[in-house]
Amino acid sequence: LGTTIVISSNHWMAAWTGLEINTLAIIPLIAKSHHPRAIEATIKYFLTQSTASALILFSSMINAWLTGQWDITQLNHPLPCLMLTTAIAIKLGLAPFHFWFPEVLQGSHLTTALLLSTLMKFPPLTLLLVTSKSLNPILLITLAITSMALGGWMGLNQTQTRKILAFSSISHLGWMTLVTIYSPKLSLLTFLLYTVMTTTVFLSLNMIKVLKLSTMLISWTKTPTLNATLMLTLLSLAGLPPLTGFIPKWLIIQELTKQEMTPAATIAAMLSLLGLFFYLRLAYHSTITLPPNSSNHMKTWYLRKTPNTFTAILTSLSISLLPLSPMILTMV
Repeated sequence: LGTTIVISSNHWMAAWTGLEINTLAIIPLIAKSHHPRAIEATIKYFLTQSTASALILFSSMINAWLTGQWDITQLNHPLPCLMLTTAIAIKLGLAPFHFWFPEVLQGSHLTTALLLSTLMKFPPLTLLLVTSKSLNPILLITLAITSMALGGWMGLNQTQTRKILAFSSISHLGWMTLVTIYSPKLSLLTFLLYTVMTTTVFLSLNMIKVLKLSTMLISWTKTPTLNATLMLTLLSLAGLPPLTGFIPKWLIIQELTKQEMTPAATIAAMLSLLGLFFYLRLAYHSTITLPPNSSNHMKTWYLRKTPNTFTAILTSLSISLLPLSPMILTMV
């Protein structure tokens, strides 16, 4: 309901209400396990999101005061634009406002983490796309490149799969923000493809019950096929050419080059190598390597589940959409 209200609204108060509904709806899901870490994650999430919501409300009120209207598209003054960009960056978890996101994901269950990484990013991203023509390009590009750099660097040293996926999310949001001003449709396409690939990874990890890299080493014995497809999906998220994840990166670099933004495109391409490194590390842990000796931690029970058709469809989409890129290009 909150997402639908935000997407369909053209009045700032309606958009703000939708964002608040969304925030309040996800809080019980994060706190569901009653673990101290989950409660801590819930409080962190609530505080950051309420700060961002207050900033959105404040920027819209200043805009109404200066221009006399509450229309979302009529952002004409630099001060509300700056405040709105900051608020949306906090909502999305763009660097340098990203610190809450890995911590919240680490304290959540995998399915809640999936919702936080995909569905909860959609309403703020919609606001960013709608107001993109009014926002400061230099500020957005700075936020985008900082997010790519930090998402790549900080993901290198992680051992927890949820934190790795959180930094991956920050890095991908950097790509989306980079092209927002020049092609909002392309930004939306990037988000949709990212959602498909991330959903596949989270559902696969949830099925094999993997929360850290050391348990990933022995997960191949449970479901060898799922681990192989998980490896391909991770490489797709990294943006390697024969796979789906190459489409958004290729189109974004092409669009930036058209707009004579070659330095930004070059920096983005170089920073994607950092992401490639930790995706390769995950892929290596999931399939390529076998532990040379007996593992030190407890064996986990594995009850054979019925094959999940939804995961299979998403995996196919995550791996094999590149040949359909001409059709996707017609939509952009």
